[in-house]
Amino acid sequence: MEDFVHKLRQYAKSGTPAERRIAKYFAEHLNDLPFETAASVADRLDLSPMTVGRFLRALGYQGLDSIKIEIRETPAISPSEMQTSMSELQADVSSGKPLALLVSEQIRALHHIYHLTGQPQWAEAVSMISGAREVFVATHARLFGFAAHFAQRLTRARDGVQALDGTGSRFAELFARLNGNDAVLVVIDGRRFGKARLLARTARRYGYKVVLITTQGSNWLPDQANVVLTLPHARSEDDENLPPLMALLDCLSAAVIDAAGEEAGARARRMDEFGGLLGESAGQ
Repeated sequence: MEDFVHKLRQYAKSGTPAERRIAKYFAEHLNDLPFETAASVADRLDLSPMTVGRFLRALGYQGLDSIKIEIRETPAISPSEMQTSMSELQADVSSGKPLALLVSEQIRALHHIYHLTGQPQWAEAVSMISGAREVFVATHARLFGFAAHFAQRLTRARDGVQALDGTGSRFAELFARLNGNDAVLVVIDGRRFGKARLLARTARRYGYKVVLITTQGSNWLPDQANVVLTLPHARSEDDENLPPLMALLDCLSAAVIDAAGEEAGARARRMDEFGGLLGESAGQ
């Protein structure tokens, strides 16, 4: 993988405009590549699947599947290497190095999230999202990219997922139906999301089940959500707590995909097949 990442950096600096865009996307989304296809990457970057395919061949790969295999086979860091890295990090933290302090805080946040994945409320949230007729993900406009990413990941496991950012009156579509029975609303709380509590309370009144993602210690009432998944405290009151939020959403979507089992694999194969058809059509 080190060679792959090195090649991406080279292309990001000196490739064609399309190559630079693809290299930058790959470098920034390495963890997402096992869930991508050439067609899905092309769609995100407004390129043709053939362009993505040519770039992969230039890197020395026949397709994304080859990269996925390499990612799976990349050996994990050994316990001794991990211990050495942690000791070095702690020494840098003691020296007051700003980046070491930031990394240390993010590691503590990941510990918090990993512990959360073993709690009953986590399993309940996964079950609710997996079994719902429809899933809506709502948040403030500033966090909509996170909601959209989470919703897109969930489509690998199920249909009927939609992200809403509340621009204008978009939340109103939740309540156009007579009731929200068998539907789930995932509310991603945020410092600027002043409508979050009203939205969650109204959704429950309409029959929706509400999964709330919010910061530890926030003043939500117990009856405003069915399940609460908490993030660690933000670094400051002005911080949106984005790295822990991204980690939690990725872990939650991965758990839903895992719960889907073979159906998730079948969906991925169908998406690959359709992506291939689109690629052939683009070449005609």
